[in-house]
Amino acid sequence: MRVTQGCFSFLPDLTDEQITAQIEYCLGKGWAIGVEHTDDPHPRNIYWEMFGHPMFDLRDAKGAMMELEACRKAFPDHYIRINAFDSTRGFETVTMSFIVNRPKTEPGIRMTRTEVDGRSIRYTHSVQRA
Repeated sequence: MRVTQGCFSFLPDLTDEQITAQIEYCLGKGWAIGVEHTDDPHPRNIYWEMFGHPMFDLRDAKGAMMELEACRKAFPDHYIRINAFDSTRGFETVTMSFIVNRPKTEPGIRMTRTEVDGRSIRYTHSVQRA
């Protein structure tokens, strides 16, 4: 199963050139860049681990690509994503987020639907490792 979270997740994996182009777009908008990783792609796991600090003063995509490459070396079998933050209002708001690294084998996520009292429906997610 292919995890689909963030922008471009239904497209084939982005090349480094395409990732660089997206980072340049974000920097052109004045957005800060952050790199995050996780080994748990569960839909409710919204708190991925930050790799390094957000790059608020970055002006060149090469700096973000160096940070991404360091994260790939440290965590080759994790999901890694790039986040772009818009801090123009005095607080960081994720404006754009996309996955740039995936493990060789992605786990499946199973969703179970259960009807409970009062015609309510509850959903349970579980990760199925290969």
